[in-house]
Amino acid sequence: MPVEFLGIGGTNDGSETRPRSGAVFDKDYTLRLARAHEDFGWDRVLFAYGSSGPDPAQAAAYVATKLDKLQILLAHRPNVSYPTFAAKTFATLDRLSDGRLTVHFITGGSDHEQQREGDYLTKDERYSRTREYIQIVKRAWTSEESFDHEGEHYRFADFVLDALPVQQPRPGVSFGGSSPAAYAAGGAEADIFCLWGEPLAQTAEQIESVKAAAKAAGRTDVPRIQVAFRPIIAPTEELAWEKAYRTVDAIKARTGGGKQLTRRHSLTNPENTGSRRLLAVAAEGERFDRALWTPTAAATGGAGNSNALVGTPETVAQALLDYYDLGVDILSARGYDMLGDTIDFGRHVIPIVREEVAKRDVAKAASAREVRAVDG
Repeated sequence: MPVEFLGIGGTNDGSETRPRSGAVFDKDYTLRLARAHEDFGWDRVLFAYGSSGPDPAQAAAYVATKLDKLQILLAHRPNVSYPTFAAKTFATLDRLSDGRLTVHFITGGSDHEQQREGDYLTKDERYSRTREYIQIVKRAWTSEESFDHEGEHYRFADFVLDALPVQQPRPGVSFGGSSPAAYAAGGAEADIFCLWGEPLAQTAEQIESVKAAAKAAGRTDVPRIQVAFRPIIAPTEELAWEKAYRTVDAIKARTGGGKQLTRRHSLTNPENTGSRRLLAVAAEGERFDRALWTPTAAATGGAGNSNALVGTPETVAQALLDYYDLGVDILSARGYDMLGDTIDFGRHVIPIVREEVAKRDVAKAASAREVRAVDG
């Protein structure tokens, strides 16, 4: 099966290891980073959402008008707009980008962060709302006739989009989470289910949970699986590990005294299941499998995509292929020097993975021909 690479559509050069050098929305840096992804073999970039950050839809639109090939993954929280309005925004962006949009729906793992923008629903209520929201957006994208809706969270009458998306039947839907409620909602509605990088055994368990949820929802297909990592690469193993320890020291220097690394995440007591899972893995040990390293997650309180893959490009590529062999076909990576690491990863890691995936596909095709010949 094909493999895809997702990077980050950052709007400034700040990261866990250093504060930004300019504005929170630096147009020149945003475009330079996006162009580096396009030039060095990445498939798409994520424009993330935060209550205090730039509007990701506008940042994505800016990049879409400047670049021709790079695909866009737009993060969106259902609490910030009505689903009919959101469906219109997404359809317009899909038109603007000539069909390069996928939407990542975020339910929200932190009550505090959600409440910053007036969302006081409980976590279970948020998952219920997200599921209904996605269903409405999908119908709006695909319906040529007006329709009414009366659900638990939304009610409207006689809505229809005049400007439908370019993609047919609709843009893709991405979803993430690690709780039973997340598996249920994403398993039912998502085209892509996103996980944070955990050891291979735990990742395999999560994939099975997503598949089971899809089956329970009556689907005959299953979501594609995406897993996210923080690559730390260097020409030799020794240099890679030196870089890794420098990286975690820099993170700790920024979080000295137990400070929050971001405005929306606690270092010691995260609310969301995904972060708690990352901290539990880190408590079990620092190194897992071929290259997974947990101190970066521990230092950030399991904040989002935070487990690292450490080693030479060849080592990191083989580690990614281990996840591919589990059934992961979208590999998300984001370095701590976003621009430099985007270029290095694209130049040195992506070609190895693509070449090995192509070899696997050839071998599978040959094996399938042999089986058909025997059966025939």
